[in-house]
Amino acid sequence: MHICEGDSGTAMRLNEFAPEFEARSTAGPVRLADYRGRWLLFFSHPADFTPVCTSEFVALARAAPRFEALGCALLGLSVDSLYSHIAWLRDIEARLNLLIPFPVVEDPSMAIARAYGMLDPAAVSSATVRATFVIDPEGIMRAMIWYPMSVGRSVDELLRLVAALQAADRQQASAPAGWQPGAALLETGALTLDEALARPDDETPWYLSERKP
Repeated sequence: MHICEGDSGTAMRLNEFAPEFEARSTAGPVRLADYRGRWLLFFSHPADFTPVCTSEFVALARAAPRFEALGCALLGLSVDSLYSHIAWLRDIEARLNLLIPFPVVEDPSMAIARAYGMLDPAAVSSATVRATFVIDPEGIMRAMIWYPMSVGRSVDELLRLVAALQAADRQQASAPAGWQPGAALLETGALTLDEALARPDDETPWYLSERKP
């Protein structure tokens, strides 16, 4: 496993480059750089063979074609060993008749988890790790979400988040609360009085203007 020098222990921030890494995975060696040119949903889980994590992997595997339609790859990670990952995914396929189609990275030294801020630098356990990162085609960190161990992630919300980021980028606009693909976006905030005065102010406030298609 390799983490780029200077990345480990650095606080993660939105709109900065995600820390580069190279590690073993269930699909062979993986580098973050391999995903340049497409969106990536990079997510961690506390441990293999655990109930909530298994439910998440099943849900993500079933939704993989929907992420693919968005041009978004999936990449999992936990501190368990590669052999544990392989045994777990093999068991899921045998018992649930479901092939996990995305790589799962091993992180036994917790180097990647620490580089991404999933763990406190002094942590000796992975017990708090259930993080999700959306990384854009340029390698920029666009979203970060942390869940507690007792609550699984919503795959529908992750799909909505990726779609919203993409739509906002395309139209240079913002996605309102509860936005769904196909719905209107919002104009970004006015930065000058002249810009604010130029906006319509009738049925909706000037600071809540929808972006015209």
